[in-house]
Amino acid sequence: IGNCDKNVLFKLNFIYGLVGWFFVSHNCFQEQIRLQGQVRLLEHRVKQQQLKIIQLLEKKEIQYSDRGDENSVIDLGGKRQYSDCAEIYNDGHKQSGFYKMKPVQSPTEFLAFCDMSEGGGWTVFQRRSDGSQNFDRVWTDYEEGFGNFVLTNGEYWLGNKNLHYLTNQGNYTLRIDLTDFEGERRFAQYERFGVAGEEHSYKMTCGEYSGTAGDSLTGGFHPEVKWWADHRGMKFSTRDRDNDNYEGNCAEEEKAGWWFNRCHSANLNGLYYKGPYTAKTDNGIVWYTWHGWWYSLKSVVMKVRPADFQPNIV
Repeated sequence: IGNCDKNVLFKLNFIYGLVGWFFVSHNCFQEQIRLQGQVRLLEHRVKQQQLKIIQLLEKKEIQYSDRGDENSVIDLGGKRQYSDCAEIYNDGHKQSGFYKMKPVQSPTEFLAFCDMSEGGGWTVFQRRSDGSQNFDRVWTDYEEGFGNFVLTNGEYWLGNKNLHYLTNQGNYTLRIDLTDFEGERRFAQYERFGVAGEEHSYKMTCGEYSGTAGDSLTGGFHPEVKWWADHRGMKFSTRDRDNDNYEGNCAEEEKAGWWFNRCHSANLNGLYYKGPYTAKTDNGIVWYTWHGWWYSLKSVVMKVRPADFQPNIV
């Protein structure tokens, strides 16, 4: 073979080599892209599974916390009488549930839910959780109490008589736990909470506010609104017993019994709507300083405990 032919063959081999290298490199590049795509897909599926697991766990936790199908009445055998949940807690009973108690001046025993969280010893006098109870009731119902006194999350009102006997024993702190439909929780706490007797139409008094929900109960969010938004010193009102400062009947308009002024910046006994609502009046479960008048809260717990409570950790 001549030199010319050798050069041609060399060039051809070189070209074939380049072409082969190109195809091999191209195939490797394609394979790399394919593998990277599979890795991304797998990562995406793993993230989806992780999200599903988190959602299932959250759902299970919510279902567990919202369970209201359990009988939570706890019988202590009548060995002694307790004046409130603080005494029950410090006698060694740390489980939340309904207990019998008899405040000092109360003529009879009654059941109330004891919340042993938040340091323990809280006596719950109101709970809203699902709208299962009608809170648009007459004076006698609110005076004697109504609702579900058996189930863990049952809705109830302890009764103004019992609330008076309870808070008349000494200096009590009020704590209000609020939850919205987005799952956020806030609270409001008031010192020196008390409810007067029937002869004073169960007038409510309370002191300084602290918490995260804002001060809707005393109108503390603005000095110029206290004349209509301060619920301190107000007698209790129902649709058949109008004790408010309004020309009309707040209880009738707001569909609730409450310590109305003209009419309210807080009404935790209102109608059970699911979040934002529209109505002729702001008659939902309202805490103005958190969600305004036109958002009805998901759950509410109102509870009291002696101000000088010291938990017995033994």
